[in-house]
Amino acid sequence: MKSTREYVPDEGPSDPLDDALEETSPEGGINTLREFTVNEVSVGRRLDQFLTVCLPSTSRARVQQLIDQNCVSIRSIDGLTRTMKASGKLRPGDKVTVLGEAAVPALHAEAEDIPLDFIYEDAFFAVIDKPAGMMVHAGSGATDRVRNRGTLVNALLHHMAALSATGGPLRPGIVHRLDKQTSGLIVVAKDDSTHRKLAKMFAERTVHKTYIALVHGAVILDRGTLNTSISRDQQRRTRMTTRRMGGRAAVSHYRALERFQSRYGHFTLLEVEIETGRTHQIRVHLSSIGHPVVGDTLYGAPHNILPHLEAPATRLQKAAALEQAISLDRNFLHSARLTLTHPESGKLMEFEAPLPTDLQSWLTRLRSPIQ
Repeated sequence: MKSTREYVPDEGPSDPLDDALEETSPEGGINTLREFTVNEVSVGRRLDQFLTVCLPSTSRARVQQLIDQNCVSIRSIDGLTRTMKASGKLRPGDKVTVLGEAAVPALHAEAEDIPLDFIYEDAFFAVIDKPAGMMVHAGSGATDRVRNRGTLVNALLHHMAALSATGGPLRPGIVHRLDKQTSGLIVVAKDDSTHRKLAKMFAERTVHKTYIALVHGAVILDRGTLNTSISRDQQRRTRMTTRRMGGRAAVSHYRALERFQSRYGHFTLLEVEIETGRTHQIRVHLSSIGHPVVGDTLYGAPHNILPHLEAPATRLQKAAALEQAISLDRNFLHSARLTLTHPESGKLMEFEAPLPTDLQSWLTRLRSPIQ
């Protein structure tokens, strides 16, 4: 019987605080006590909303846990201290103090017999073709079961006898990540020494990662480089953005492989090589130039793609167009090629994963003559 391992959820990347907030660091360490002053912009805001902005690396659910566990206190402008529910409204001059961290129930990951497509495996590491829809490791969810079922980690615990522990208890063997709705190649380390060597290669950008993406619209240039920095969107925390100052450097190179002028509009098939591995990097970069990845509704792609209609269109023609709408329930983004040096032998190795059937079918549809 496979052993059960215990996992503790991690936080997302940290971003600079919103410019409208003031933060002071009382003696005793910023990691244990954080204090924020409510300014005019934040008066009347809910306490949990306020702290979600103040603590950009902490989810709103975790903020509410902090409040429920009495880790948050409010001192009025007259010096009186009071407690407040998550929905409580803040007053001018309030000082909100966060002490410690919320106690979070541990996640218990269990091995699951989930099929995996191994592209390569030896005594040191493995390369897997991850399907779209599979999370790499436990994430946020309403319950422990929702958070930690069907992940790549669960499958790895079933298929592999040993995994590195360098990535922490939540991510055994995981050297890098892919978004849930992105398919393709991902590297898994079997021991800590191999993990450290691979992680160093990724950090030093000696691992070459190439993706295939289909985007909306006709990309003007056949080749280009996108190098705008990326940070978390303060208004929608599930998104990243290129519109804030002080983000993390990100570099993506693209090359047009094929252009489509279909009855559903213009599309461009791109090959994208990334130097960095920021959260949602390719999706954010392509959306920032007006060409969101097909299926990526988080970054501006339409859910339903309607066939083109000549104006003026009749009501009957519009109704028919709605019936002929097409959609993709995942992002058209696939990690297709990965090149690295073997961490033990030093041999240069290249791995490839073909486009999944659903994405190939999409391209076939676009290549058909315009009706």
